[in-house]
Amino acid sequence: MDKLIPIGKRLQDEVIQSVADYIARAETIFARQFKPIEICFDLSGRSAGMYKVFHGKRVIRFNPYHFAKHPEENMLETIPHEVAHYITDQIYGIKNIRPHGKEWQAVMNKFGVEPKRTFSYSLEGIPTRQHKKFNYKCSCTEFKITTRRHHKILRGQAVYSCRHCGENIKQII
Repeated sequence: MDKLIPIGKRLQDEVIQSVADYIARAETIFARQFKPIEICFDLSGRSAGMYKVFHGKRVIRFNPYHFAKHPEENMLETIPHEVAHYITDQIYGIKNIRPHGKEWQAVMNKFGVEPKRTFSYSLEGIPTRQHKKFNYKCSCTEFKITTRRHHKILRGQAVYSCRHCGENIKQII
């Protein structure tokens, strides 16, 4: 397969316009104004989109490789999915609701989109991060653990033991 190229400016502009259109629909549905939201095309990995609040700043991030590989599906499903997160945050507050709870589902239904949490598209050709694993063992089994767990062990914040023999696991050096 040829190397996948992320979407260009033209399709990015279409995505931005679609987000604005969904926000305008929400304004009509809920009879209130919603601020425009920043949109970035910097998401990588397995996710097609993400709504994020960081230090009070709200942003919708999209994966330009997913949109290049599956443009129609992402326009019809990913965009309303992420806008629905933004709208529910604005109406109810992000700390007061579950991410894919009844409020989010209601917004998705009002948009005329099935409220699915995940989508099953082929990821072939889409660059994904490869997480480093660390080798650990006990007396009966070898384990590969994540960087996060490895660092927790090194900092003395966690101890992990084998479910079979009960022995604490130790790094293989």
